[in-house]
Amino acid sequence: MKIVIVPDSYKGSLSAFDVGNTIKEGLASSMKGVEFEVIPMADGGEGTLDTLISATNGKLKSVEVTGAMGKTITTCYGILGDDKTVVIEIAKIVGLPMVSTDQRNPMLATTAGIGEIMLHVMSLGFRHFIIGLGGSATNDGGIGMLTALGVTFLNHKGERVVESNASSLQEIHEADFSTLDSRLKECEIKIASDVENPLCGDYGATAVFGPQKGATKQQVKVLDVALSKYASLIELHLHDSFQNKPGAGAAGGLGFALLTLEGQMFSGAKICIDTTGLREKLKDADLVITGEGQSDYQTLYGKVPIQIAKLAKAYQVDTILISGALGEGYEKLHEFFNSCHSIAPGPMTLEHAMKYTKPNLFEKARNIGQLLNLGFIK
Repeated sequence: MKIVIVPDSYKGSLSAFDVGNTIKEGLASSMKGVEFEVIPMADGGEGTLDTLISATNGKLKSVEVTGAMGKTITTCYGILGDDKTVVIEIAKIVGLPMVSTDQRNPMLATTAGIGEIMLHVMSLGFRHFIIGLGGSATNDGGIGMLTALGVTFLNHKGERVVESNASSLQEIHEADFSTLDSRLKECEIKIASDVENPLCGDYGATAVFGPQKGATKQQVKVLDVALSKYASLIELHLHDSFQNKPGAGAAGGLGFALLTLEGQMFSGAKICIDTTGLREKLKDADLVITGEGQSDYQTLYGKVPIQIAKLAKAYQVDTILISGALGEGYEKLHEFFNSCHSIAPGPMTLEHAMKYTKPNLFEKARNIGQLLNLGFIK
């Protein structure tokens, strides 16, 4: 029997690598003669860099850039095993968990560090990018990144806009891409995202994701109007439309900015699936196990587990879901999974659940292994 374990991370608790290996250990403790293969997965957000580097025998590189709140940080990017593709995971540069709760302010957060890394690797000769969006603390529409890459933003006096964060969006009167770093014309940019939100409106970057980044109700209104104006000025200059394209609202509008650089939007999970060669590994699998921090109705909208389940079904392989928790509307997932499981052994606080994620996951996997031995679950 061959079991392929393909989990996303349990965000804030365990990496996808740790989730996969814990499930493997739990199953192995109660099952004999089983071949296991662990393939950590991601969707463009947290863990994307590690997944792609691990799958291709790539390497990590350290770099100093501007963090979300304007201070210099030391972070990393990756070079895939092909030695020509750079992977940038924005969660490692402007990630929300990197900013303490009391410091979160989307009006002041900037994506400048993303542009700085792109400049750095272009100077080293790289022209192929995979940029994973997800988990950002920013809501600047990508103005920080675009400014770092050379785009000029002017106010109504014809002066350069000084601050490259969301607080300056209302000042912009004109956008000029003629000053953009010319090397970008030689680049291929793949945008890895797990959301399809437009830039503005009720389902846009600010309305949906702004509050979790610290935006007040008033700031949400102000930012949405400012982003719409900013985007319209850029579209007027480029004679093209981007703000309503799926994914434009990802990472606080960074998706929009990357689209203006001729980036191509892809499902982050699909990029990871393709890069890890998962399809080939499913051909002789007897069972697939996947999971995430919490599974609910939102899982249906392109999250890692549903992507894995659909792919496994195409190869006629059964799939089990093991997640940290099962939330609202998870019942709809039974259409895609043979069984769905939460690792919580009983009622507990979120703090307690996150503290004991690993032992709870091990025990759940061990029990599932026992049921698999008896043929009661598949």
